[in-house]
Amino acid sequence: MTTLTSRILALAVVTGVAAPAAAQQAPAGLKGDMLAQFDDAAMKLVQLAEAIPQDKYGWRPGAGVRSVSEVLMHVGLGDYYVLGFAGVKSPVELAGGLETSMTQKAQVIDFLKKANDHARAAIRAVPDADLDKPTQMFGRQTTYRNTYMTVVSHVHEHLGQMIAYARSNGVVPPWSAAGGQ
Repeated sequence: MTTLTSRILALAVVTGVAAPAAAQQAPAGLKGDMLAQFDDAAMKLVQLAEAIPQDKYGWRPGAGVRSVSEVLMHVGLGDYYVLGFAGVKSPVELAGGLETSMTQKAQVIDFLKKANDHARAAIRAVPDADLDKPTQMFGRQTTYRNTYMTVVSHVHEHLGQMIAYARSNGVVPPWSAAGGQ
């Protein structure tokens, strides 16, 4: 391997351009696309969670707005909750105020990683034929496909929020640190 090729590969890994192993072995079609999109945002969200110091996990941009730990917990809980509309059973008890009570960085990151793994497994496991099955989500008629897409878009939505939170606290997203601030 040439030095240039090695540098390009290293830069791709650092910047998040290289797909995670889970996405590289994704199924074809829509489920593969969903996994690739989910993996990209989920991986970056975990990287941000790891980069933000524990003393900033209680930081919030204003009164009545979720703190760093609450946003991360909200995303993980969302992975479990939303998939329930597609018949996926949650291994976690969703009641009990986890969003606000779990604030320790290591616990929050562990919870988020497990929730991400749960979502990946659910996307992989749903039969293609079931994606058109009807279901109710938040009081509206929809399909399993839309339920899974909601999980994917939810992670992306809060990745953007966490980038703003991190930068507000002087934390540069790890995948962009190599290419400048």
